[in-house]
Amino acid sequence: MLDGFEFDTRVRLHVYYHLLGSGRAPTAAETAVALGANEGEVHDARRRLHDAHLLVLAPGSTEVLMANPLSAVPTAFEVDAGGRTWYGNCIWDSLGVAAMLGVDATVRTPCPCCSEPMSVRVESQALAPSEGVVHFAVPARHWWDDIGYT
Repeated sequence: MLDGFEFDTRVRLHVYYHLLGSGRAPTAAETAVALGANEGEVHDARRRLHDAHLLVLAPGSTEVLMANPLSAVPTAFEVDAGGRTWYGNCIWDSLGVAAMLGVDATVRTPCPCCSEPMSVRVESQALAPSEGVVHFAVPARHWWDDIGYT
């Protein structure tokens, strides 16, 4: 029998591996089958992981919204890396996706003011020279006040 911490870690890792492999977060049922558990245990683990800021759940459910730096739903921050596309939750997370994958990547997003297409490139795990300003509207100390908005 796994202790709570070990089970929660396995649930979290399953979410990441599934999201990286398929481009979508697994359902609780898929995680339960993969881990030989029941759905109730998976729901409970996801709630604990959410409370610990290790996963972000969709409001009012245990469906995964974010497994930082990855978004489980399409966002304005597309990360093209290794011949595939993932989504970041913001520019910071998008650069984190490139770092997590350890491959060259291009992050594309529209300018929030004028919708002009913008992109940044990560090459050899470093930000390539480019023009632009990264603006964080919410101070980092307040990100978890409403992580879905941030």
